[in-house]
Amino acid sequence: MNILWKKGQGTVGDVVAALPRRPPIAYNTVQTLLRILEEKGYISHEQVGRRYVYRPLVEQHVARRRALGHLLKSLFDDSPSLLLNALGDEGLERSEVERLKRLIGDA
Repeated sequence: MNILWKKGQGTVGDVVAALPRRPPIAYNTVQTLLRILEEKGYISHEQVGRRYVYRPLVEQHVARRRALGHLLKSLFDDSPSLLLNALGDEGLERSEVERLKRLIGDA
Protein backbone atom coordinates (compact mmCIF):
# COMPACT_ATOMS: atom_id res chain seq x y z
CA MET A 1 0.00 0.00 0.00
CA ASN A 2 2.82 2.42 0.83
CA ILE A 3 4.21 2.03 -2.68
CA LEU A 4 0.83 2.66 -4.30
CA TRP A 5 0.21 5.67 -2.04
CA LYS A 6 3.62 7.08 -2.91
CA LYS A 7 3.41 6.44 -6.68
CA GLY A 8 -0.33 6.96 -7.05
CA GLN A 9 -0.64 3.77 -9.12
CA GLY A 10 1.42 0.81 -10.25
CA THR A 11 1.54 -2.65 -11.72
CA VAL A 12 2.60 -5.78 -9.85
CA GLY A 13 6.03 -5.35 -11.44
CA ASP A 14 6.24 -1.74 -10.25
CA VAL A 15 5.47 -2.82 -6.68
CA VAL A 16 7.99 -5.69 -6.82
CA ALA A 17 10.68 -3.34 -8.15
CA ALA A 18 10.05 -0.83 -5.35
CA LEU A 19 10.31 -3.42 -2.56
CA PRO A 20 13.59 -4.04 -0.70
CA ARG A 21 15.71 -6.68 -2.40
CA ARG A 22 16.45 -8.67 0.75
CA PRO A 23 14.79 -10.97 1.24
CA PRO A 24 13.46 -11.09 -2.30
CA ILE A 25 9.68 -11.17 -2.58
CA ALA A 26 8.17 -13.25 -5.36
CA TYR A 27 6.07 -11.63 -8.07
CA ASN A 28 3.24 -14.10 -7.35
CA THR A 29 3.24 -13.16 -3.67
CA VAL A 30 2.82 -9.46 -4.49
CA GLN A 31 0.13 -10.31 -7.05
CA THR A 32 -1.79 -12.30 -4.43
CA LEU A 33 -1.52 -9.51 -1.84
CA LEU A 34 -2.78 -6.94 -4.34
CA ARG A 35 -5.72 -9.19 -5.19
CA ILE A 36 -6.56 -9.52 -1.48
CA LEU A 37 -6.31 -5.76 -0.97
CA GLU A 38 -8.67 -5.29 -3.91
CA GLU A 39 -11.17 -7.80 -2.50
CA LYS A 40 -11.11 -5.86 0.79
CA GLY A 41 -11.77 -2.58 -1.04
CA TYR A 42 -8.42 -0.90 -0.41
CA ILE A 43 -7.37 -0.75 -4.07
CA SER A 44 -8.84 -1.15 -7.54
CA HIS A 45 -7.35 -1.98 -10.90
CA GLU A 46 -7.72 -0.97 -14.50
CA GLN A 47 -6.57 -3.24 -17.30
CA VAL A 48 -4.11 -1.52 -19.61
CA GLY A 49 -3.14 -3.90 -22.38
CA ARG A 50 -2.28 -7.16 -20.67
CA ARG A 51 -1.33 -5.57 -17.36
CA TYR A 52 -3.39 -4.48 -14.38
CA VAL A 53 -2.64 -1.02 -13.03
CA TYR A 54 -3.59 -0.74 -9.36
CA ARG A 55 -4.67 2.45 -7.57
CA PRO A 56 -5.42 3.02 -3.89
CA LEU A 57 -9.06 3.66 -3.04
CA VAL A 58 -8.49 4.35 0.64
CA GLU A 59 -6.37 7.15 2.04
CA GLN A 60 -3.45 6.18 4.23
CA HIS A 61 -4.90 7.55 7.49
CA VAL A 62 -8.18 5.69 6.90
CA ALA A 63 -6.36 2.41 6.25
CA ARG A 64 -4.27 2.85 9.39
CA ARG A 65 -7.37 3.50 11.49
CA ARG A 66 -9.03 0.36 10.06
CA ALA A 67 -5.90 -1.69 10.76
CA LEU A 68 -5.71 -0.41 14.32
CA GLY A 69 -9.38 -1.26 14.85
CA HIS A 70 -8.81 -4.77 13.50
CA LEU A 71 -5.74 -5.21 15.71
CA LEU A 72 -7.66 -3.99 18.74
CA LYS A 73 -10.51 -6.44 18.10
CA SER A 74 -8.47 -9.49 17.13
CA LEU A 75 -5.55 -9.30 19.57
CA PHE A 76 -6.81 -7.18 22.45
CA ASP A 77 -10.43 -8.31 22.79
CA ASP A 78 -11.60 -4.85 21.68
CA SER A 79 -10.06 -3.38 24.83
CA PRO A 80 -8.02 -0.20 24.41
CA SER A 81 -6.73 -0.55 27.97
CA LEU A 82 -5.20 -3.97 27.17
CA LEU A 83 -3.48 -2.44 24.15
CA LEU A 84 -2.19 0.47 26.21
CA ASN A 85 -0.93 -1.88 28.92
CA ALA A 86 0.96 -3.88 26.30
CA LEU A 87 2.43 -0.71 24.84
CA GLY A 88 3.32 0.54 28.30
CA ASP A 89 5.47 -2.54 28.76
CA GLU A 90 7.46 -1.52 25.69
CA GLY A 91 8.89 1.56 27.37
CA LEU A 92 6.86 4.22 25.60
CA GLU A 93 7.12 7.77 26.85
CA ARG A 94 4.20 8.88 29.01
CA SER A 95 3.33 11.56 26.44
CA GLU A 96 3.12 8.89 23.71
CA VAL A 97 0.80 6.76 25.85
CA GLU A 98 -1.42 9.79 26.52
CA ARG A 99 -1.53 10.59 22.80
CA LEU A 100 -2.50 6.98 22.01
CA LYS A 101 -5.28 7.17 24.59
CA ARG A 102 -6.66 10.26 22.89
CA LEU A 103 -6.43 8.68 19.45
CA ILE A 104 -8.15 5.48 20.58
CA GLY A 105 -10.83 7.54 22.26
CA ASP A 106 -11.52 9.25 18.91
CA ALA A 107 -11.78 5.95 17.00
